[in-house]
Amino acid sequence: MELRAELLKSIWHAFTSLDVGESGKVSKSQLKVLSHNLCTALCIAHDKQALELHFRDDDDGPVSSQGYMPYLNMYILDKAVEGTFKKEEVDRLCWTLCSTKNYRPERHGSNAVSKNDAFHLWCLFNLLSEDRYPLVLVPEEVEYLIKKICSATNMELNCVDIEDFISQNDMQGGVNVWAFLDLMNSGIVIRGVDRETITMAIEEVYGEIVGNTLKEGYLWKKGHLRRNWTERWFSLKVSTLAYYISEDRRECKGIIDLDQNCCVEVLPDREGKRCMFCVKTLSKTYEMSAPDTKQKQEWTTAIQTAIRLRVEGKTSLHQELKLRRRDQREERERRRMAKEEELHRLRLLQDEREQRLAELELLQEAQRKSQATLEQEEQRRRQHHEQMHRALQEQLQEAEEARANMQVEMAVKEAETERQRRRIRELEAMQLQLEEALQLEIRARQDEEACRKTQARLLAEEEEKMKALLTLQEEQEDYILRTQREKQELRQEMESKSMSLEEAQLQLEKVRASRHRVDQDIAAAQRKLRQASTSVKHWNIQMNRLMHPIGPGERRSSIGGTPTPATRVPSLRDSGLGLSQKRTEKENGGGESVSDSRPVESSDASSKDTGLPVETSNGSLESAD
Repeated sequence: MELRAELLKSIWHAFTSLDVGESGKVSKSQLKVLSHNLCTALCIAHDKQALELHFRDDDDGPVSSQGYMPYLNMYILDKAVEGTFKKEEVDRLCWTLCSTKNYRPERHGSNAVSKNDAFHLWCLFNLLSEDRYPLVLVPEEVEYLIKKICSATNMELNCVDIEDFISQNDMQGGVNVWAFLDLMNSGIVIRGVDRETITMAIEEVYGEIVGNTLKEGYLWKKGHLRRNWTERWFSLKVSTLAYYISEDRRECKGIIDLDQNCCVEVLPDREGKRCMFCVKTLSKTYEMSAPDTKQKQEWTTAIQTAIRLRVEGKTSLHQELKLRRRDQREERERRRMAKEEELHRLRLLQDEREQRLAELELLQEAQRKSQATLEQEEQRRRQHHEQMHRALQEQLQEAEEARANMQVEMAVKEAETERQRRRIRELEAMQLQLEEALQLEIRARQDEEACRKTQARLLAEEEEKMKALLTLQEEQEDYILRTQREKQELRQEMESKSMSLEEAQLQLEKVRASRHRVDQDIAAAQRKLRQASTSVKHWNIQMNRLMHPIGPGERRSSIGGTPTPATRVPSLRDSGLGLSQKRTEKENGGGESVSDSRPVESSDASSKDTGLPVETSNGSLESAD
């Protein structure tokens, strides 16, 4: 819970820096960027749609810090696991967002602290600030933090200047972080100190308060194996005491775990070492030597404090000191209020007493006046009526009786005054009881209000879940109706396709039958074509012989080896020409045919086109294929 509270302080600064108009609200797009960066710094998975789903019932306007807080707790902080991330990275992210808008060190010139020192001061402010928003640092905590920084620089603190700065800026109720940084940059606190010294002091205070480092410094340590003395840099935290080769802490030589089984003992001087003490654990005993007695006392006290905090289950000394200082401030405030009430009551009693005394003085004055009147009357009566001496004596006796009665009455009034005082004390006690009862009633009402808010939130969540359930039910019904319609359509489509398939099968049967008939017709045509080809071949041979009769000389030349000129084989298209030539020969009485003067072309192409055999020059037949 302490870690979550510290994270919320840093995130609050980042949220308010995004609030440009200072209206207390930030746009959803900026919150998406902030949430994504926070998830990255906290090493958790970021759900991009979670923000829209969380605020789906809201309008498109900005979101306030109260509306963003449930989303931040549910989707980010509840998923963060301590030890899996570095809090300094989250602080660095939030500091980068808020310092860009609010931090203006250039107003103070060369006295301004560095950017990293300002970040450390910002972290110290968040740790020491009150757990209420907006975050402020009470003047006592401001003075405490500045005293720590001044003591680290060995500089004396001027409290008068700080009080003047706070009173001039009307910060008696508390100082915000930017006013605190202005105070550190103004030169009032760190007047005449160079920036390197300031940086070292701020880092030392930062490591002590934020880093939970109780004490650091050089000590002589005795080895376990070689038993020699070596100077080491020791760093004490709540649960561990680590020692390094040097103060840069680059190489750790060992860590001593501090728990309820550890203790610290002071040792006498020996082996040339003084101011010795040891830390005992269950397994080992670590012997150390401090530079002086003061350092030995500080180290032993700090180690005992660390062991006590570990046993009590506390993780930070300064958190405990902060709570203790807060309790002391509250106690001083209660005492001041009680003192003021006591003074007010005493003033009331004093006023009442003065009023009583005034009444008594008035009574005494009236008594003196009446006595003077009686004396005057007595003189007058003595002078003018001496006969009335007896009557005057009686009147004097009556006056004495009246005085006695008046004294009795005064005693009665004194008793009444005492009763009134007792009544006032009773009323004051009753007022205290009424105030306690009022506080109890206020706490009960606050608890009731918290219960009401929890109930309202649960009702809202239940309503959201009911809406989601109704939406899912409607979607399921729509899906069922669509499924039924699609099923009906598929059934109809299957019936139509089955009918089309039957028709296609019938058509296929018809096509097969027609194909069978066509195949038969093709086979008959092929037989006729073969017969026609044989007849044409025969007539071509006859026509060739008739058109070119063979003489005896040509036969001899053929026998002698002289090649016979190639003859043109007439094709089917030339069959009509051959018949007409034969008919002409018959009309001429069997005479010689008139030779054609044109050259005879080869009929290879024609024979290839028709697929018929071709007669070569030697009288043999060759297939065109």
